[in-house]
Amino acid sequence: MPRVCHFTGAKTSSGNTLKIRGKAKYLGGVGLKTTSVKKRTFKPNLQTVETVENGTRKRVKASVRAIRAGLVVKPAKRAYTYTREKRAGA
Repeated sequence: MPRVCHFTGAKTSSGNTLKIRGKAKYLGGVGLKTTSVKKRTFKPNLQTVETVENGTRKRVKASVRAIRAGLVVKPAKRAYTYTREKRAGA
């Protein structure tokens, strides 16, 4: 499975890290200088969760942002009462 959120499509993105030295001008220095720029990756906080889609259980990767926003519908842990279908089947 790729590192992509099933609900929001969040995936690994790239950016830079900056190394800076010097003293800021407002503190009396001559200003901040960038001494190096390196590439880095930003990875989403993905969790593997069980969801219900079209009445079936499915295990997908979802970002924590999607889980907290309520986009993930988790299955019931167990059936607490009998339903008509279960009674008819028993």
